[in-house]
Amino acid sequence: MADRLVVRGAREHNLKGVNIDIPRDSMVVFTGLSGSGKSSLAFDTIFAEGQRRYVESLSSYARMFLGQMDKPDVDFIDGLSPAVSIDQKSTNRNPRSTVGTITEIYDYLRLLFARAGTAHCPVCDAVIERQTPQQIVDQVLAMEEGLKFQVLAPVVRTRKGEFVDLFADLASQGFSRVQVDGEVYSLTEPPKLKKQIKHDIDVVVDRLQVKPSQRQRLTDSVETALGLADGVVALDFVSLDSSDPHRVRRFSEKMACPNGHVLSVDELEPRSFSFNSPYGACPDCDGLGTRTVVDVDLLIPDKDAPVVRCVQPWNSSPNHKYFQKLIEGLAAALGFDPETPFSKLTKAQQNALINGSSDEVTVRYKNRYGRVRNWTAPFEGVLGYIERKLEQTGSESQKDRLLQYTREDACKTCGGARLRPEILAVRIRSTSHGELSIAGLSELSVNDAAEFLKSLVLGKREEIIAGAVLKEINARLKFLLDVGLNYLTLNRSAGTLSGGEAQRIRLATQIGSGLAGVLYVLDEPSIGLHQRDNQRLIATLERLRDIGNTLIVVEHDEDTIRAADWLIDVGPKAGEYGGQIVYQGKPQGIIECEESITGAYLSGRKVLGVPDERRSIDPNRKLKVVGARENNLRDIDVEIPLGVLACITGVSGSGKSTLINQILAKVLGNELNRSRNVPGRAKRVEGMENLDKLVQVDQSPIGRTPRSNPATYTGVFDKIRTLFAETSEAKVRGYKAGRFSFNVKGGRCEACQGDGTLKIEMNFLPDVYVPCEVCQGARYNRETLEVKYKGKNIAEVLDMPISEAAEFFEPITSIHRYLKTLTEVGLGYVRLGQSATTLSGGEAQRVKLASELQKRSNGRTIYILDEPTTGLHFEDIRKLMLVIQGLVDKGNSVIVIEHNLDVIKAADWIIDMGPEGGSGGGTVVAEGTPEAVAAVSGSYTGAFLKEVLGKQPA
Repeated sequence: MADRLVVRGAREHNLKGVNIDIPRDSMVVFTGLSGSGKSSLAFDTIFAEGQRRYVESLSSYARMFLGQMDKPDVDFIDGLSPAVSIDQKSTNRNPRSTVGTITEIYDYLRLLFARAGTAHCPVCDAVIERQTPQQIVDQVLAMEEGLKFQVLAPVVRTRKGEFVDLFADLASQGFSRVQVDGEVYSLTEPPKLKKQIKHDIDVVVDRLQVKPSQRQRLTDSVETALGLADGVVALDFVSLDSSDPHRVRRFSEKMACPNGHVLSVDELEPRSFSFNSPYGACPDCDGLGTRTVVDVDLLIPDKDAPVVRCVQPWNSSPNHKYFQKLIEGLAAALGFDPETPFSKLTKAQQNALINGSSDEVTVRYKNRYGRVRNWTAPFEGVLGYIERKLEQTGSESQKDRLLQYTREDACKTCGGARLRPEILAVRIRSTSHGELSIAGLSELSVNDAAEFLKSLVLGKREEIIAGAVLKEINARLKFLLDVGLNYLTLNRSAGTLSGGEAQRIRLATQIGSGLAGVLYVLDEPSIGLHQRDNQRLIATLERLRDIGNTLIVVEHDEDTIRAADWLIDVGPKAGEYGGQIVYQGKPQGIIECEESITGAYLSGRKVLGVPDERRSIDPNRKLKVVGARENNLRDIDVEIPLGVLACITGVSGSGKSTLINQILAKVLGNELNRSRNVPGRAKRVEGMENLDKLVQVDQSPIGRTPRSNPATYTGVFDKIRTLFAETSEAKVRGYKAGRFSFNVKGGRCEACQGDGTLKIEMNFLPDVYVPCEVCQGARYNRETLEVKYKGKNIAEVLDMPISEAAEFFEPITSIHRYLKTLTEVGLGYVRLGQSATTLSGGEAQRVKLASELQKRSNGRTIYILDEPTTGLHFEDIRKLMLVIQGLVDKGNSVIVIEHNLDVIKAADWIIDMGPEGGSGGGTVVAEGTPEAVAAVSGSYTGAFLKEVLGKQPA
C-alpha cells in the first residue's frame, strides 16, 4: 500500500490546480481563512472521490438505488482509502433519536434490562414472578361465577405469512376453530391470508364457564394452550362487552403480580424496552414522551384585556364578530360585563370561557334583513374549540395557525419516559444510585451512567449474562467521555444537539467500530468545546489515528493545529483569492512562512488584542434573572450589565444556553418582540424597561430549501431584481422586477420551477438534489438570462462570491451596503445565491447578523449571539469582533455565549458558569472583567484566560 495520499490538479470550486501529498496513518490538519478552499479540498475533492470509487465498486443493482455520483474536478488521486465523513450538517432531527439510540448504548441497555432486570408490579411494586397452570386456574375460578369465556392459544403474534401449513397442522391435532385478526374461522375452511400483512392467530382450545366443577377441564385446556403458545394463554370473556378493557386477559407461565394487580406480564425481551416498538412504547404518546396540548397563556396572552377581545385566535379570526357575539352570550348567561378584563372574572367565569359551560348560551345577531334573531347553543370553550378544529381541519395553513397556540407537554401516562407502565417497573439495582428503570438510567448524564453501571448489584447468574453486554456499554460510554460529552444525558433528543456535539458523538461511534485503514474527514470537531476538554478530544483523534487510520481534520483551533502530524494551509485569502496551497509540512514550519496568515497568528506576529480600556458598568442599566431553575440551573440569580459586551462562558453543559436561550431570550422575546414563547423556569426577569428590541442570532438554518439563500434572506435580492428591471433591455421587453424572481412564473425555468435543482426522494435516505437538465442549475429561462447588467445576467450575479459582488455593485449604494456588511462578518467567500441548505450553522448565523446590522438601531437593542465564531479563522474573528464592538459602541447591548478565548478576553464583562457540566454545573462560578475572572481559582475559564492575558503584548 502507498505510504502517501497524492492529489494532483484539484480544481473543485475555487481550487486552482492544487497538488498535495498527505502521509498515511497521520493526523493531517487543513487550515486557512473561511472560504479559502479547505472544505472544497477535504470534502468536495478527497472525500467525494473516495465515496464515488466505493459506489463504483458496487453492483449495478446497488448503484441503481444510490444514483450516479459526479467525479470531482481533479486530475488524479492516488493512495485513496475507503472514506468516512464526520461533518456537522447531518444531525438527526427525528424526535425518536436520542444520544442513547444513535450511540447504540440504548440498544445494549435494552438487552441488559431484558436479561438482568427485575420486574415489579406497576401498582403495588411487588416483585413479579412466574405463574404455574394451577395459579392461573385459581385466578380464573376466583372471578364471578357463570362468566362465559374461550380458552385461546396465541400461536402467532404480529407476523407476516399465509400460515397454510399451520392451519393444516392444527386441524390434524383435532382443533376445529381459529381466531384470525379478531374473526373466528373453522379449520375445515381456513382463511386465505395475504402474506405481506401481519396477522394475529389464536387457536380456540375450549369454551367454558367460570364454575368450580370445571376445574379439571379448565386445567387441561390451560395446559394445552400453554403448550401450543409457548407458555402463554389468553381468555376471552365473551360475557363482557367488546369495549371492556378486561374482555381479553392474558396469562403466562412466565411472570405475574402475586397480589393480582397485573395478571400477567409478557416475557421480557429487548423489544419490550424499545419506545419505537408497539411492545414497549407508551400507548398514549406512541413512545414520543410528549403530547401536543393547547396552552391557555398563548390563547389569552393579555390577561388585562376585555373578555370580549382577550382570546387571541378568536380576536385575529376573520369571523371575530361572531366570536364576540358568542362571548357576549356567555357573559349574559354568567352575569358579567363583556368589557370586564379577563383577570377580574371569577375563577368559575374564567373556567367557563376556557373549558366551556354546561349551560346553553344565547347569541343575538342581525340577519341579512336587519332583523334581530336569537341562536341558542352549548358553549364548548376556547380549549374545546381549538382542539376540535385541530382534529377536524384538513387545511395545513389553518392547522399551522392553530398550532401556534399549543406547546409540547410531557405525556401524562408515562411522564415523558416513553414506555409502558409495566416496562418502567423493571429495575436494576446499583450501590451508587439505588434501583433505576431503563428510563431512569437514561435520564443520567454519561458520567453518572458510567458510575451506575460500575456499581451494579447482580446475582451470579445475572453477572454471567450481563458481562459481555456491560463491556460494550462501558466502552461506548468511555468514548463519549473521551470526546468531552460527559454532561449529555442518554435520553437527550438528537435534534437538540449542536453541530459540534453531534459530530463528536459520531466520532465516538467510529472509534467504537474499531475500523482500521480508513480515511476519516472531519469538519471542526472542536466546535462548542471548552478549552479544558480540548486535550481529551485531541487524544481521541490520535487514538483513531494510532489504530491505523488517516485523519483529515478541517480546523481553526490552535491546539489542534499544533497537535497535527502534517499541516496544510489553504489560502492566501478567501473565495476567488484563495484556492492555493500556502504551506504544507510539519506544523512548526508554518511559523516561518511569511505568506501564511495562519502562521502570522501562530507565531505571534499577529494577535487578536485586548481593548485598551474596558467599558464601565452602569449599575442602573442591567438585566437580572431571578430564580433560574430550568434543566441543571440551581435556582440562581444572575445580573447581566447592559450597554457592554457580556460573555457567558463555562464548560460544555454548564447551563449557559439554558440561562440565555431558554430563559432570558424567551422572556425578552415575549416582552419586547411580542413573541409567544414558553420560557424556561425562573421567577422573573428584571430590568427590561431599559430595552425596546431583542435580536437573537442563533445557528438555525436561514431556510430549509434550495430557494433560500443569503441574497433573499437579507433582502438585497429585491434591490438587485429592481436594478435589472431598470436596464434598457428589460424596459424594451416590458420586464418588471418580478421577472427576475425564481419563485414566480414568468422568468424562472419551469422544469425545476426556479429551484435550479430537482429533488429526488430517497425514501429511507435523505432527499437528494440534482441539477436541472433544462437550465443547468441557472434557475431562469433563456429569455430572462438575455438581460444583462454590466455584462452579467441575473444567474451569473447570484453565482458571484459576495466579496466579488460587493465590488461589482460598488456604485449602487443601496446594494453595496448589504454586501459590504456580509463581507465584514466573514462571508465574502459565500456565493450570493448559495443554497441555505449548504450553509453551516456558523455561516447561517453570520447571514442573520449581517441582516440585522442593516436595520437602524436606537441604542436600546440587545443582541444575543450563540457561538458566533463557529467556523472562523483567527483573521475572520478579528473582523467579526470589529462588527460586534461597533454595535456596542452605538449604545446597544451584546450577550455572547462563547468558548473562544479571543472573544472572551475582549469582553467587558464575563459570567462563568459551572463548575462542571450536567448535574455538576448550573451555578455562577465567577463574574466580572476578564482580569477579575482570571484571578478566580475555581474557574476553568479563568485558568485559561490567565494564560492568554499573560501573552498579550505590552
